[in-house]
Amino acid sequence: MPDRLKEQLKLPCGQLLPNRLAKAAMTEGLGDARNRATAKHVTLYRRWAESGLGLLLTGNVQIDRKHLERPGNVAIEGPQSGEAMAALKAWSAAAKAGGAQVWTQLSHAGRQTPKNVNATPLAPSDIGLALPGGQFGKPRAMTGDEIQDVVKRFAHAAAVSREVGFTGTQIHAAHGYLLSEFLNPRANRRTDAWGGSLENRARLLLETVKAVRANVGADFAVSVKLNSADFQKGGFSFDDCMKVVEMLNGAGIDLLEISGGNYEQPRMAGLDGLEPVFEENVRATTRAREAYFIGYAATIAKVAKMPLMVTGGFRTRAAMNAAIDEGSTAIVGLARPLCGEPLAAKRLIDGAIGEMPSYEKMLRLGPGWLGPHSPLAIIKMINGFGAQGWYCLHLLRMGEGLEPDLTMSVWQAFNRYRKNEDAAARALSRA
Repeated sequence: MPDRLKEQLKLPCGQLLPNRLAKAAMTEGLGDARNRATAKHVTLYRRWAESGLGLLLTGNVQIDRKHLERPGNVAIEGPQSGEAMAALKAWSAAAKAGGAQVWTQLSHAGRQTPKNVNATPLAPSDIGLALPGGQFGKPRAMTGDEIQDVVKRFAHAAAVSREVGFTGTQIHAAHGYLLSEFLNPRANRRTDAWGGSLENRARLLLETVKAVRANVGADFAVSVKLNSADFQKGGFSFDDCMKVVEMLNGAGIDLLEISGGNYEQPRMAGLDGLEPVFEENVRATTRAREAYFIGYAATIAKVAKMPLMVTGGFRTRAAMNAAIDEGSTAIVGLARPLCGEPLAAKRLIDGAIGEMPSYEKMLRLGPGWLGPHSPLAIIKMINGFGAQGWYCLHLLRMGEGLEPDLTMSVWQAFNRYRKNEDAAARALSRA
């Protein structure tokens, strides 16, 4: 079998990706108190620029400072100061230094905004997250004007992305953030033009794509990240996903990234939520494959008219090549392995290794770790947020020019991450 990972890919907009490996979006938490990019972004992305990856996606760049995924996000809203623009330009230049295409991932956190950022975030409906710990507040249902404002904010942030040197942008409509919430009938109980039927629930995504494309022109890459499913009964289903893909076929996007899950059911991280995982219409071999969503992508590829990218679980060159060769994906997205070994992709491409590093097994607490009577919900919460914290803390370390610390335990990460986020929230400038 030829090494498909080394092949170039020309996107519909004309942009050329040097190879078929991408760094998927991972939240960095390196923004300053006014949610501007910093020298730490330059340090981190200069390192990833050496990785040999053909595409680098930033972590969540928010379109609204009142709706952050975490306090240290970068946000692009309204007129940008000269200092903010210079910081964004330095970030994009560092990331492009190795020849990769570099895109911003644009997002609005919706009801998944932490309470220490906003206790009453905007959402499609006033349905809060069913999670323990009290980290998220009670959302408020958006007005029609507020929904239209979101469209304008995405379009503005995309135009700024182009101006400061990024070569594309990805609209985040997955993982339970605002656009994903509108698609999800469990979170979207609206009875107006933005809720009810799938066509109405998808309206915000489609209008956002249209506005972004109009603002950036035909030669700038526009991507969408979409859930294959939310994996919750009564949520955004795989059948829904297939219909939304058909809607996106005529929307002029250049790449569709397939993922899945949300904070309540974190399948994007290979974890189960508090309720049973709900699946339907998935190929029987999906669970046996190392990539989480490749079975869904194989079916989506039959109707999608744009190239696909699949992220989550990929580790071996053999599986990556097979997925590309069989047409299940055009681009392989890598994320967590690049936190512990940032140049692992280069070693994979060069043939020095045949498998990316994996840290998942070392980041699991057993059911008896906190005592024989510990509630399962607590174990799952620590596993989920502790693992997330472990990876996030490593991005913070690399942003400071330090090496990854693979001796850090999930319990240490859980506590350190929580303290870091609280400190960052207290330092936020609310002006």
